[in-house]
Order: sequence, then C-alpha cells, then structure tokens
Amino acid sequence: MTPAGFVNEFYPSFWWIPAGILAAALAIKLPSIIRLWTDPLLRAVGGLLLLACAVFVFVAPSTIAWVNRVTGVPNISGPWVYSLLTAFCGSCLLLIITWRNGLSDRSARTRSAMRWVLGTYAAVIAALWVLFALAEMPEERLRDLDTYYANTPYARELIVLYLLAHTTATLVTNALIWNWVRADGLDALLRWGLKFLGVGYALQLVFDAAKVTAVVSRWTGRNLDWLSTAVAPPLACLSAILIAVGFILPHAGQYLHDRRQVRDAVRELRPLYALMKTVVGGGVPRVLRSSPELRLIRRETFIRDGLLSLARFVDEDLRRRSHDAALALGFPPDRAKALAAAVTVLDAADARSRGHERDTDDEAGTTDLLRDIGAVSRALRRPDTVRAVREAAVRAVPERAVREAEVPERAVREAEVPEKAAVPEGAAAGAGDTGRAGTPAGGARPDAPAGGAR
Repeated sequence: MTPAGFVNEFYPSFWWIPAGILAAALAIKLPSIIRLWTDPLLRAVGGLLLLACAVFVFVAPSTIAWVNRVTGVPNISGPWVYSLLTAFCGSCLLLIITWRNGLSDRSARTRSAMRWVLGTYAAVIAALWVLFALAEMPEERLRDLDTYYANTPYARELIVLYLLAHTTATLVTNALIWNWVRADGLDALLRWGLKFLGVGYALQLVFDAAKVTAVVSRWTGRNLDWLSTAVAPPLACLSAILIAVGFILPHAGQYLHDRRQVRDAVRELRPLYALMKTVVGGGVPRVLRSSPELRLIRRETFIRDGLLSLARFVDEDLRRRSHDAALALGFPPDRAKALAAAVTVLDAADARSRGHERDTDDEAGTTDLLRDIGAVSRALRRPDTVRAVREAAVRAVPERAVREAEVPERAVREAEVPEKAAVPEGAAAGAGDTGRAGTPAGGARPDAPAGGAR
C-alpha cells in the first residue's frame, strides 16, 4: 500500500491521534494550571493546548459533517477550522514573545508586538467569516475544501488568507525559537523544549508548502490535490505532537525535578525522623492522598518538635568537643558541624531516656539543630563515622580535665608558698616579703607591738 493509500484509508480516524495526545498533555498540565492559576504562562500553555486539540477535533471528517448538519450551513466547518487554526497561530506568537521576554518585561517594544499580533489575527478571523459569507460554496466537501474551491470567488481569497496568516505566524515563530535556542545560559529542559518546538514549526512550514502548492496547481489547471489530502495531514499531526512536547517538556521537566527534590528531602530526613520517633514514642499520622510537599512539611515539623523536647538534655560541651574531634579527624567544617550535632542529638536522646536533665540555657545550640536537620540526618546515615567522632570526643575528656586541673593545682602550690615563708626563720626570711599586701615588713605578725622593740 502506498503512503497516499494508507492516509486515504485511515483519513477519517487519522485526526483523533494528535487530538488524543494533545488532550492527554492538557490533562497532565491541568492540575498545575488550576493550582497555579495566577501564573499567566501556565494559563497560556493550557489555552494553546486547548486550541490545538480543538483544531484536530473539528478537522476530523466526522466532526465536519456533524457541524455542517447541526448548523444547516454547508461547509461552515471551513471558516470555523480556519479560525481555530489562526487563533492557534496567534497564541503561539504571543506565548513565544511573553515566554522569551519574561513576564516582567513591559517595554514599549514588547507591548507593541503583542498588540500587533492580537489586532492582526483578530482582523484575519473576522475577514475569514466575511469572505465565507460572500462566497458561493454549496457543495459540502469533507476533505478537499481547499483545492475544490481554489478558483471560486471569495472562497479563493478565504483560502489564501488563512494560508498566508498561518505561514506568516509559522515563519516568525520559527525564527524566534531558533534564535532563542542559540542563546547562552538556557536550562537544558528549556533548550530541548525549544528544539522540539523548532522541529514542529519547521514541519508546519512543510505543511503550508504542500497546501499552497496544491492550491496554486489548481490555479494553473493541474491537479496536485494529493499534496493537500495525503501529504499535509500526516505533517500536521506530527507537527502538533512535537509542538505539544515542546511546550510541555520545560514545565513538566521542572515539575518532575521539583517533585524529585521534595521526595529526596523526605528520604533524606528518614534517619533523623526514625530517631525522633523513638524519642517521642510515635510518628506522623498517615494521611491518605497527601502530596509529597505536605509529607515533607509534616515530617520537618515533627522532627523540630522532637528536637525541642530534647533541649533540656543537650550537652553543649560534648558538642564542642565532638566538633573539634571531627575537625581533627580531617572532616571539613560543615561536615564536622553536622557530625557534632548528630553526636549531640544521640546523646540527648539517651539522656532523655534515662531522665538525666542538664542545666543549660544555651538556646543557640538548639537553634542550630533546628536549622540544620537535613545535614544532621545525612550524618546519621553513617553510624560508624558518628561513633568514631563520639569516641574521639570522649577520649578528649581526660586530657582536657588534666589540662584544666593543672591550673588550680599550681595556684594551690603558689598560695602555699607565703604560708611556709611566714614561719619565723630569721630576719632574712622576712625580708623577701616586703612587697606582699597586708604583710608588715620584716615578716612580723599583725598583732606584734609596733616598733618591733620591747
């Protein structure tokens, strides 16, 4: 079977394939559009997908016949489909202009471009209906309206106008997209989305070329209708699919990226969450159909509440020693801080289980724990490392105690020297204490008679 024969055989149902794909893309995007209705870009993408889906629904032969029958006007589906296609082209231009320049761009050039697009394509749609009202198109055509009425007055202008509007919009949009693809600093997903859009609009240009060639051939007396009925439809379908993917990919990719980050954050907090469950005696109640974002918020709140309940059991001295031990073991400062916090939390949980409260009012340490729960939970994933830091911190206690004990021992020894020197050993012994406050020169006792002679 030739390609033309294949298209002719499946032509009645051919159009529902891209319509279904576009409808599925719209359904996937709809929850985000409803939830973030204030985002104009999301609304624009949703409207664009809706228009594209409508084009393929109403261009199907069964829908064309139904619309003609319901309205009682032969071929009224022609200007209706042309109007939807023209609106789709204008919406693509508006979305690309807004998307590229950004929502915050309100320059005179941007506003002028958007007004030009709105005004031009609204005028084209109005002109399509005026030309249809003037044209004589009594015989219903479900597949070859473009070529069958290519030489009919006003119908000819109607066909040329919609093809000209579609080709112009496609050329401009394609140029904007490929210029944008070559820009620096684009996100990878956005760049791939633009490439899909570029290929899709390039196929639109081939579609326009096939349609225009078939119409012009009718003007010259030749018949190349197969370009319009067998070549153009597959191109339109493939183009619509690529354009849908191009618009959806950056948004869907970002959505999936955000969801993955949330899920990773939930999974990252699992060790600390499990520890707090042993401290509090239970976990977060499960909620059916809860979103990952809600699960993350509830888990973070639960962990912070658990850490607050450990505030009276936190040993800040152990934390400082653990931090020093981690640094001594060669860990970078951030990692050392997280490991010290993990040691402190484990120690506080153990102290709480034994009812061993500590007399501390250091809120800064608890605040750090509440702020760095992600880093602390990651540190708890390496229990061997935490254990090594804790053992090093515990070993540092005797050494520190010895160093701190040396100071008072020296002070005691120095304090004992004057008492020994105060024992009367002779005049020479007292001469060395003339500089001590409260001790009379010569080493005499305070209750001795003044003058030192009887």
